[in-house]
Amino acid sequence: MRRWSSPLVILSVLSLAAMSTQGAEYQPKLPLGLQQQAAYIPDDNPLTPEKIALGKQFFWDKRWSFSGSVACVSCHPPDHGWSDPQQFSTHANGKPTLRHSPTIVNRLFSDRQLWTGLRASLEEQAVKDSNRTDEKIVERFGAIPAYQEQFRKVFGRDLEPDGVAKAISAYVRTILSGNAPYDRFVAGDKSALSPAAQRGFALFGGKARCVRCHTGFNFADEGYHNIGVGMNKENPDLGRYTVTKNDADKGAFKTPTLRDVAQRGPYMHDGGEKTLEGVVAFYNRGGIKNPWLSAEIRPLSLTPSDQADLVAFLRALSGEIDPKVSSPPQLP
Repeated sequence: MRRWSSPLVILSVLSLAAMSTQGAEYQPKLPLGLQQQAAYIPDDNPLTPEKIALGKQFFWDKRWSFSGSVACVSCHPPDHGWSDPQQFSTHANGKPTLRHSPTIVNRLFSDRQLWTGLRASLEEQAVKDSNRTDEKIVERFGAIPAYQEQFRKVFGRDLEPDGVAKAISAYVRTILSGNAPYDRFVAGDKSALSPAAQRGFALFGGKARCVRCHTGFNFADEGYHNIGVGMNKENPDLGRYTVTKNDADKGAFKTPTLRDVAQRGPYMHDGGEKTLEGVVAFYNRGGIKNPWLSAEIRPLSLTPSDQADLVAFLRALSGEIDPKVSSPPQLP
């Protein structure tokens, strides 16, 4: 059984471990702008400093993949907004994947994962990642004494694939973005946003209609929408429909958070837009018409100045990256 619970975020694995007893949960303060009541943590995978530290190692370790060539961080590098700078990420077999890797920033506030919501949780995504096999995980990680020792302390048993997935998921839930200029502005610092960004803020909630989908503190409604991307192709990617088989879901993809959006081009599920300016221009045109286009998507009649102001606001959603979360760990 899953639950919505208070948020847990790592600020420093070492300092938090010193603050906590072995295996205990902890609740440090979230960055400015994020909401405690929205955190999603499964009952069977509570966060502890030890589990997060172990998950961070697994996240960065290429031995996790069946070819030994990619790690989770390969498609989600922290210096690119935890998303891939390539249009299509490279699979462990050396071939490109079918979609652009989405950011994993603020996944603490989401249950279903991937562009289509195919995976019900971070744990399920980690278990079913196509780059790995259970046999290789046990063979490679299980043969490393330091991993076995840490795993037994965290889970009370020998290393096995489900625990590896839970540890990785625990770490991913600490990858958070907040305390952006936008957050400081809303908190009362009226100098935190430039005049252009303030005009863009007004457009975001008004004429540009962005808030219809990019809503709430995380700027995402966690819903699925057809905005027309790729729907003019001969064989378009039908997105959420591939999961639900519901005609209304054809061409619909999950709304991504806009936190740190300026850090992580290219954009859209197909990586087809290289810049934020290109994304805003796409929406301004009203997307690409198709039979399943969302009713929220229509031409916006934004002027060039409006579009520049909107981009300025989007850039003001870039938060602070905690180096203790984003820096590479020492691997055994």
